[in-house]
Amino acid sequence: MKRILPVLLSVMIAVSLCACTDNADKESVFTPSLAKDTTGVVNVVGHYDNFEALVEEFNRFKEYYPNVEMNYTKLDNYNKIIATTLIEEQPDVYFTFPWMMDSAENTVLFENAEDLADPSLKIDLSCIRKGLLHNDSLGKTSIVPIYTTTYGMMVNEKIFEKENLSIPKTYDDFIDVCTKLKAAGYDNPVMGYNKGDSSLLYSLFFPFFCGSISGNETAVRELNDLQPSSKEYVRDTLELVDDFMQKGFVNLENCNQLKDDYDAVIKRFFEGDIPMMFASGSTVSGTEKREIKSEAFVAEPFKYSFHPVPSTDKGGYFLNTISMGFSVNKNSKNLDVVNEFMRFLIHTGELNLMAQNKRMVTPCKNMKLDEIYRSFGELGEDRTIYLYDLGLADAPDVQVRRAGARVTNGTLTVDEAVAAFGTLQ
Repeated sequence: MKRILPVLLSVMIAVSLCACTDNADKESVFTPSLAKDTTGVVNVVGHYDNFEALVEEFNRFKEYYPNVEMNYTKLDNYNKIIATTLIEEQPDVYFTFPWMMDSAENTVLFENAEDLADPSLKIDLSCIRKGLLHNDSLGKTSIVPIYTTTYGMMVNEKIFEKENLSIPKTYDDFIDVCTKLKAAGYDNPVMGYNKGDSSLLYSLFFPFFCGSISGNETAVRELNDLQPSSKEYVRDTLELVDDFMQKGFVNLENCNQLKDDYDAVIKRFFEGDIPMMFASGSTVSGTEKREIKSEAFVAEPFKYSFHPVPSTDKGGYFLNTISMGFSVNKNSKNLDVVNEFMRFLIHTGELNLMAQNKRMVTPCKNMKLDEIYRSFGELGEDRTIYLYDLGLADAPDVQVRRAGARVTNGTLTVDEAVAAFGTLQ
């Protein structure tokens, strides 16, 4: 019996593990529900010039349904015309963003959207991180996140290796690294785009601000109502901005020369003399394609990566927000086929593949991240904040940006920005 029991136990464990593996495999594999000779058209509209990642998904879907026509169309001035386009041209799938939920002019987008959480559609939303799924004002899950983004800094690892520096993990480390880089002759230890309210320090202070109010329902409510008492919630954030700017690591004149926070930021970083560049994940998504377009990078390539900006003694935050989602037109003439495509697309494997192809952050629980984002995957849940789960409305969000920009550029002191918070134009 002593010999038999361990053997039986081993067999039971092995069978259990196999069963778990089988179940996992079944969940990750798409099983068609329509006949292979099904015909129809799926028209997707959005704002991307080129959407190769989606076209690749089209091709993969057509392996199951070769007679289904798949189209993607870019709309100029997308945000302004999508509501009219939805009514007049009836696209099947369209880009949507959480901020649209608070916009009266975009109400039609959600009134005409299908509830993608409807069990009858059999779209498995369980693969998506819970903090990224939200109901609209009608109580429907009308947006499925396709891409998410975050905020941080691109790091030139070649410079860090040359100067024998480690990528900073805490705010004190960050200050120490910037000090050493400045002493080593780097005029711009850190740079970023600096126009209007798109403050170059946004990646530093906004995740910090969200972390400071996370879990504080009173603070979120008072901020959303822009109550006078909400002003003080932004003080610590602005003091962080002021502290960093006072240390002289940022050359505002050089940052102001950057014409945009995408192409210009990437090209400047690829010159190879900037140790750290504040950016968003949306900016990072454009780096790979621009490597061969940069003469400096082609001549002297270097390894680079993207990291949270350390703003506390415990490090930075993974502030995760939806970059772009899909909604389905409930009035589609090909609704069965469209829903089948969505059922195909909303799988961990497909969404991770789309994210990798676009170099964006996947919305999936099982995050298969591009190597460049590896440090964000290493942060625990206690350092992860889902912006729309936080519940911060657009008005205080904008006010925090404006206050941070004013202090960054020295047009307001911390006290002045706190006093003006809620009324900044």
